[in-house]
Amino acid sequence: LFTPQPVEKDKIDAILDAANFAPSAGNLQAYDIYLVTRSEVKKALAGAALGQEFLAQAPLCLVFCANPSRNAFRYRERGARLYAVQDATIAGAYAMLAVADLGLATVWVGAFDNNAVRAAIGVSQDLTPIGILPIGYPAEQPGFPGRRSLQEHLHRIE
Repeated sequence: LFTPQPVEKDKIDAILDAANFAPSAGNLQAYDIYLVTRSEVKKALAGAALGQEFLAQAPLCLVFCANPSRNAFRYRERGARLYAVQDATIAGAYAMLAVADLGLATVWVGAFDNNAVRAAIGVSQDLTPIGILPIGYPAEQPGFPGRRSLQEHLHRIE
C-alpha cells in the first residue's frame, strides 16, 4: 500500500532515466513506457489486473510494453517474440532498482488482461503489455517473504 504523498518530478525522472539506460538487444530498446497518473486510468489498470486495487491507490504507474516493430527488422521472429519482451522486462527491472534506491516502493504486476491494459492506456494490438509498476511512498513495511536457497536453483557446470 502507498501513502497519498506524490512522487517528486526529480525522482520520476531518475526512475525513467534508469529504465532508459537499461541494456537491450542491439541497443534497439524495443519497448514503450506509459506513465500513468490519471485516476480513472489507474482504476482501469486495477480492473485489468484482476482487481489489484493498489494500482489505483499508487500516485503513479508505469506500464512497460514490448514494441516488436523496433527490432523485428534486425532479429526477425526471435526479436519480435522474445527480445522485445526481454527489453521491456529489463527496463522495468532497472526502474524497480531505481525506485528502491530512491526510498520508494513498487511491485511487479504481471497478472492482467492484455487487451484491458491496452484499452486503459489507449494503445494498439501492436504493443504487448509486459508489466505494470505502481510507484509511491510505502504506507507499510512488509516483512521479507523469504527466498529459495541459492543451492536449490543454481546448477554449476564447471
